[in-house]
Amino acid sequence: MKDERAARGTTPVVEAVFREEHGRLLAALVRRFGDLDLAEEVTSEAVEAALAKWPAHGVPPKPGAWLMTTARRKAVDRLRRDQALAARLAILQVDADRAEPAVAPATDGELPDERLQLFFTCSHPALAAEDRVALTLRCLAGLTTSEVARAFLVPESTMAKRIVRAKKKIREARVPFRTPGAGELPDRLPGVLQVLYSVFTEGYVASAGPRLQRLDLAEEAIRLARILRSLLPAQREVTGLLALMLLVHARREARTGPDGELVLLDEQDRSRWDSAMIAEGLGLVPIALVGGTPGRYAVQAAIAALHDEAADLGTTDWPQIVALYDVLLTLTPSPIVALNRAVAVAFRDGPAAGLALLDELADEPRLHRYHPFPMARAALLHRLGRHAEAAAAYRKAVELAGTEPERARLRRKLREIEHGDS
Repeated sequence: MKDERAARGTTPVVEAVFREEHGRLLAALVRRFGDLDLAEEVTSEAVEAALAKWPAHGVPPKPGAWLMTTARRKAVDRLRRDQALAARLAILQVDADRAEPAVAPATDGELPDERLQLFFTCSHPALAAEDRVALTLRCLAGLTTSEVARAFLVPESTMAKRIVRAKKKIREARVPFRTPGAGELPDRLPGVLQVLYSVFTEGYVASAGPRLQRLDLAEEAIRLARILRSLLPAQREVTGLLALMLLVHARREARTGPDGELVLLDEQDRSRWDSAMIAEGLGLVPIALVGGTPGRYAVQAAIAALHDEAADLGTTDWPQIVALYDVLLTLTPSPIVALNRAVAVAFRDGPAAGLALLDELADEPRLHRYHPFPMARAALLHRLGRHAEAAAAYRKAVELAGTEPERARLRRKLREIEHGDS
């Protein structure tokens, strides 16, 4: 399949339209034709057609509708050329559908949203858990295969095989494109939440590229989480995930400096945080926590709430944060959670205590490709005056970091050590 990312990067206007319309366009095409591969191909071709036509003739008044009409016509042409699919074409009655509006208007309260339906399709139990997230990031979030691979910390070839495998499984299992019924939702929910969280995470810290954040992805994940909460108001983990997203996304304006360089939490200007978003998130946390054993997203939301409530790093309730990480480790044991706990311990008990915990994680394979691990080690080694080791760790972090804003900060910290600054 042609690479949409290469096409959309050519013209800023097309890139902006692509970000806005890609998920809606792909979901509508999958719903119409029932073929994910076909939908991806004609979506890519529609973007290429826009690149060829719009610079000379101008962007149409309704670019999303233009892309939809172009993609649908290309899909019809493909189906007509394929005699084996003639019966499907007759059933779909695509020619009659051309008389309908190309893009149906959407409202915030509209349920179910076509993109949410595609989320549920990609999160079907017939797919392996890792394949569900990978497929959704590739198709709905519009990431390239290499970017999805970086997000999973696996080689690109491995990720390509996963995505192909997931698509094949959808075809063979005849997974329906629809929002599950009320009785099916609880079992399907964890996979959908994982997908939404992964999309948000990619928006919070992009896996690659010149920008630290992809705000369009983060905001789309929040929008879909709001829809999901409207659909399932009694599901506390849905509330927890929405709270977590809001409390983290509230810091977006303070996370980069004037030159785009990453600004870590301890250096951020907290007056730039979104107070309304924080207030909304704080109001959701108790709902997510009360009523039984909390889920992973509710616990992470509680951690984010403690950060957002603190006036500065010194007044942060580090003992409570460490205690919450202890709970999170019992819910979802992982080296990344253990890494975050070690950093919290370093703020509670000092850099030596945190470094000792990080050293215990040195043999974890997932952390070998995860740049926050050497970055955290470098910061603690620097605080302990072990400058040569800190410099080596910063060099490793620079090598692994995916975005230029992260690399810029790491290079600056490395220069400070090399020049003897503290």
